[in-house]
Amino acid sequence: MRVAFYAPLKPPTHPSPSGDRRMARLLLRALRMGKHAPILAATFRAYDPWGDAAAQARIAAKGNGIAARLIRRWRAWPGGKRPQAWFTYHLYHKAPDYLGPAVSAALNIPYIVAEPSVAPSKRAGKWNIFYAASSAALKRADAALCLTSVDMVCVRPALRRGARLRLLPPFLDGSPFRRAAAHRAEHRKKLAKRLPDGEPWLLAVGMMRPGDKLDSYRVLGRALTLIENRPWRLVVVGDGVARAEVNAALATFAKRVLYLGKAEPAVLPAIYAACDLYVWPGVREAYGMAILEAQAAGLPVVAGRGVGVADVVADGKSGLLVDSDDAAGFARAAAALLDDPQRRKAMGKAALQHVARRHGIAQAVNMLTETLRFAVKKKRADAR
Repeated sequence: MRVAFYAPLKPPTHPSPSGDRRMARLLLRALRMGKHAPILAATFRAYDPWGDAAAQARIAAKGNGIAARLIRRWRAWPGGKRPQAWFTYHLYHKAPDYLGPAVSAALNIPYIVAEPSVAPSKRAGKWNIFYAASSAALKRADAALCLTSVDMVCVRPALRRGARLRLLPPFLDGSPFRRAAAHRAEHRKKLAKRLPDGEPWLLAVGMMRPGDKLDSYRVLGRALTLIENRPWRLVVVGDGVARAEVNAALATFAKRVLYLGKAEPAVLPAIYAACDLYVWPGVREAYGMAILEAQAAGLPVVAGRGVGVADVVADGKSGLLVDSDDAAGFARAAAALLDDPQRRKAMGKAALQHVARRHGIAQAVNMLTETLRFAVKKKRADAR
């Protein structure tokens, strides 16, 4: 099936790495694995992080113009080459979809959204223009795929009657992570050139930017300061404009930190596999791709619950979850696993199995194909 794909928050071609870009690329890959033919409809970012009404109005006008051009272009194509469905990834009050609803209506094709979220508190706030636009788009959806159970609660009443709502667990291709886990000793030996191998290695992966990521680093710094009496080293993967602030947050134990900088996706599995415990407070984290990746490489995690982290971590089995802003609780959880190597090892094995069973790309392929078929069938039924 030919599927028009659009990510209003961050297109899959964006140069800056993030969980959003990663998931957009994974969705495209899953569609291709399902024998579909995704078409990147546009790279236009309909994103306002500040709540600027004038900016929202300009973005709306530009989005409507792009939608009109897509309609003209695709109407001129032979029917057999036009998109048969529209798929929008990550729709919410800071990044509405001005393209998909208009194009899908004009071409009479189903409209599907993945990772929509609804925050009723934004209805009358400074994002009210975008909130209204994202709500209107959701009302047009034939099917919605939420990545967390938390989002499902508010998305359900925002959909029109007859639309399908399903939980699509965050997913990845676990094969490179499983391969890395199988060669843990080799990867650890390489990293041991820069770290003492007699101490447990903690790992944190996160871009260094203001906001939630920096807040997470700060909670991590406070937590690890509370367990400085234990042997451990911290490996940090990430870089960005808040590098100085991150350094300051981890300054009390700076001599125990190894900064690896930004790492390409192909390099990350080996780093995960080499370490002993993944630690990330996940302040306001939607679900955390890095948390998922760590488990896929057989690494147990201590993480903040964030918004939807509980959807990717089997609490008590593949890791331990605490409140994201509870530095003392985070420290206790990390200490419990640092003090119990056998429990860490058992949790790491459980983490690998948990991801393979629930969060593999094959499961996502099946869910996407089923959803597309349902939406096409529904559109045909509605036309009769």
